[in-house]
Amino acid sequence: MIPDFKKHFKKNLNLAFPVMLSHLGQVTVHVADSMMVGRIGKEPLAAASFAGNIFVVFLVMGIGLSYAITPQTAQADGEKDIPKLTDILKHGILINVVFGFLLSFIILYSRDLLWYFNQPEIVVKLALPYLKIIAISLIPFMIYQAFRQFAEGLGFTKQSMYITIAGNILNIALNYIFIFGKLGFEPMGLYGAGVATLISRAVMALLMISFVYFNHRFSQYWHAFTFGNFSWTLIKTNLNLGFPMAFQFIFEVSTFSLAAIMIGWMGTTQLAAHQIAINMASISYMISLGISTAATIRVGNQLGQKNYKTMRNAAMTCFIMAIGFMSFTAIIFIFGRHFLPTLYIEDEQVIHQAAILLIVAGLFQLSDGVQVIALGALRGMSDVKIPTLITLIAYWVIGLPLGYVFGFTLNQGALGVWYGLLAGLSIAAILLFIRFNGQSNKLLLSSETVG
Repeated sequence: MIPDFKKHFKKNLNLAFPVMLSHLGQVTVHVADSMMVGRIGKEPLAAASFAGNIFVVFLVMGIGLSYAITPQTAQADGEKDIPKLTDILKHGILINVVFGFLLSFIILYSRDLLWYFNQPEIVVKLALPYLKIIAISLIPFMIYQAFRQFAEGLGFTKQSMYITIAGNILNIALNYIFIFGKLGFEPMGLYGAGVATLISRAVMALLMISFVYFNHRFSQYWHAFTFGNFSWTLIKTNLNLGFPMAFQFIFEVSTFSLAAIMIGWMGTTQLAAHQIAINMASISYMISLGISTAATIRVGNQLGQKNYKTMRNAAMTCFIMAIGFMSFTAIIFIFGRHFLPTLYIEDEQVIHQAAILLIVAGLFQLSDGVQVIALGALRGMSDVKIPTLITLIAYWVIGLPLGYVFGFTLNQGALGVWYGLLAGLSIAAILLFIRFNGQSNKLLLSSETVG
């Protein structure tokens, strides 16, 4: 039994719960898009899946880069180093803004490559304008992330939750107006969903900037704040942390994106079913990602205080929390597999195929929960390079090839591709937990030896 389990559980939950809702708000943008777009046909739904799976690779790269801000902030907060926190904020804003424009530019000037993925022609035609507009939304999103990750590193997690919920409500309302053509607007279909996403992300960025800039609790970090005198050493530190984190996300998410492309070769029905099942799985994943953020904050803060025993116990409590929740969602996916797809679409073939995939989604819930908590805890320790290698091997060397073999060589179809995803997640979970357990024990034993 973990000492002070209830105490750690309460602290972790207080940090994690707002972040869970924030992450859920982000994914709900895509869930709402899918649900509303699904009402106008399976071709727009498949196009949303196709464009979304390309876009998400760039999105998670941006998220990973921004995540470098959180452990640095948490560790500096543990050290009570105010000048260092000011520098982290300044350089975090710079890097996020630059990469927001860069990632958006790359998507905009390479989106015609979608024609080379061998997808149905109608799917590509619908996906291209949608991808263009959501690519632009990366710029305000990255600005939002810079201020959000700094605030969360200091333990202010509720504010981003409120802002995300407000942005999500705005997005759903605008979806309804633009997709279906309400309040005098012409129906825009899938493109309207992209416009709604862009506007809601711009509003979220403005709200998050306002909170961090005008709230008196952050005033001490703005006193010496200037956009001059940038430190290349600190920029390098950010990138050395951020790029491995970005690739951790990319290796996992691109595995699901490439899986979607492979499934797209099988037809529109299979791709629409994949979109539904992955949407459902992403909801539970975002809950665990919230707990993972709590693990990053707790581990980083306790590491800054050199309190390694509390650091380890706090992280282990996060593992227990994630396993408990993901077990619950596994039951919901498996027993609700015939009902859940009906929330998206009325096509019986798509519903039947999605129900089959939800069984596999239920099976990989525990693995998904464990691996994301392990990554969060290791991130708090600034241990990012070996975990990145683990994710590369688990997803690209094992998961994707197995998915292709099961799906095409053994003729298991979309289900076979999902078997590969299950294998990749399970291997990642085992190896990442072993890594955290070994590294945290090493710190604990070294402190006991010194003591």
